[in-house]
Amino acid sequence: MFDYATLKFLWWIIVVVLLVGFSIMDGFDMGVGALLPFIGRNDTERRVLINSIGPHWEGNQVWFITAGGAVFAAWPMVYATAFSGFYVAMLLVLWSLFFRPVGFDYRSKLENPTWRKFWDWGLFVGGGVPPLVFGVAFGNLFEGAAFRFDREMHSSFSFTVLDLFTPFTLTAGVLSLFMILFHGATYLVLRTEGEIAKRSTRAAFLFGSLLAILFPVAGYAVAHGVQGYRIVSGDAPGGVSNPLAKTVVRATGAWLDNFAAHPALWIVPALLYAGILLSFLSLLTRRPLGGFVGSALASAAVVSTAAISLFPFLLPSSLDPSSSLTVWDAVSSRLTLEIMFWAAIILTPVVMAYTGWCYRVMRGKVTMAHVLEQDHTLY
Repeated sequence: MFDYATLKFLWWIIVVVLLVGFSIMDGFDMGVGALLPFIGRNDTERRVLINSIGPHWEGNQVWFITAGGAVFAAWPMVYATAFSGFYVAMLLVLWSLFFRPVGFDYRSKLENPTWRKFWDWGLFVGGGVPPLVFGVAFGNLFEGAAFRFDREMHSSFSFTVLDLFTPFTLTAGVLSLFMILFHGATYLVLRTEGEIAKRSTRAAFLFGSLLAILFPVAGYAVAHGVQGYRIVSGDAPGGVSNPLAKTVVRATGAWLDNFAAHPALWIVPALLYAGILLSFLSLLTRRPLGGFVGSALASAAVVSTAAISLFPFLLPSSLDPSSSLTVWDAVSSRLTLEIMFWAAIILTPVVMAYTGWCYRVMRGKVTMAHVLEQDHTLY
């Protein structure tokens, strides 16, 4: 039904949608975890925060798992190269995520304050470290990873873990962290009441403002400080997968090529400010659902802007720009993409419908009275 080039582009869109879904769905519960020690002033308040995301946090991780699976199936070379080169960073994310299921399940098993405080900070690590590392990883995509392929397509790397942390990549990491803290705070305003909601509102204004300030700072660095990548020959959209059959050069401002070629795309980064404005106005007028929708829109704008800037690059190489992996040359076969496409078209609406039903059933405020009444059945 679709030609090879169209299927490649469609799978790029699908993976971007999955990453946007991850930033929105898993972003708010990670944000709540990262805010836990600060918004909750006592044990009961912290249990309110935990139980506000308790029914959903496991299901939200499906977006992350599905995105990883989609990258593996659609671009196996990207998956293999990234996991080989960024193995330590991946383990850092994995180990920080371990705190989440264990923390949720074991925190309230004992009434010992020291025990519960330890798991509160564990949930903070599990909520704050992954988005920080993911942001650093996206920053490294813009700067390029230090790898190359030989003629037999064997990859080699020339960097240490510390090389991944530069001023720009750390800026990207902090930007990602502000994004999920803003989103988590608006979710808490939606699901809590009283003093907790008031503190969450203040946190939403703080981190939303910081996000609005840091976003153009990162954009300026991308435009004027970080050299982008530009394909000057080869890499035909419908061609066979051969990453070495192209010529790539690095140039300042190259990451803005797609926006220069299609000015209408500037509406995507502009949606960040539309989302923040919607969120702030909604919170001021005590419409928490609008606040949450606004922060979700801002999260989607951040991820989509990064994706558009990088396209068609998936994993640029700083050692040998022509070894960079792109949407067109690091992809699976046409048959694989076609089978996966129809599976996604059929199953994604089912998953979204079930997720929507879960949120509808579990809607409403989580109160301190409810947590105290259900002391032995809630987190």
